[in-house]
Amino acid sequence: MFMHFTDALALALGYLLGSIPFGLLLTWRAGTADLRSIGSGNIGATNVLRTGRKDLATATLLLDALKGTVAVILGGFLSPTWAIYAGFFAFVGHVAPIWLRFKGGKGVATFLGCLFAINWQVGLLFCFIWLSMAAIWRYSSLAALGASFVSTLTFFIIQDFKAACVVAAMTLILFYKHRENIHRLRLGTESKIGQK
Repeated sequence: MFMHFTDALALALGYLLGSIPFGLLLTWRAGTADLRSIGSGNIGATNVLRTGRKDLATATLLLDALKGTVAVILGGFLSPTWAIYAGFFAFVGHVAPIWLRFKGGKGVATFLGCLFAINWQVGLLFCFIWLSMAAIWRYSSLAALGASFVSTLTFFIIQDFKAACVVAAMTLILFYKHRENIHRLRLGTESKIGQK
């Protein structure tokens, strides 16, 4: 597939949008401790919640999700064929932002934002599974892994193959970013939602 200037622009904008560390910026603006020095050191909403600021955690979740949604929509305007790849690059930008020496978040919210832009029904399915698993087991990481896995399987059933493969690639990266969480889940030492 030949790439035009607008295709490359869509991918570049997707990455740059995804690389904005909203969690870090919001907590810095609010005067809390450096997000990278507390909890898991992650820049995502779950770690922001460990600062005790539910409002900042909610804002981080929404903004990180919007990065994926906006990237797909904006990418669609620039290059409809490459819109889904713009979302993928936003996801990559979040987990490996150039501004933070490629040490970013785990990508769950941005993954969800991409899902809503590509197929909102699957986005809702992700939310339902995440909320259900989080309510039962109280592990954010486990809920994210379960929801992303089921969402990927659903894409292979109801969506075109290209979209399913892109979502599967994001899920593989998401699982890799959660490798330490998976290890702690196996040991029974993973922190539950609400624990600092």
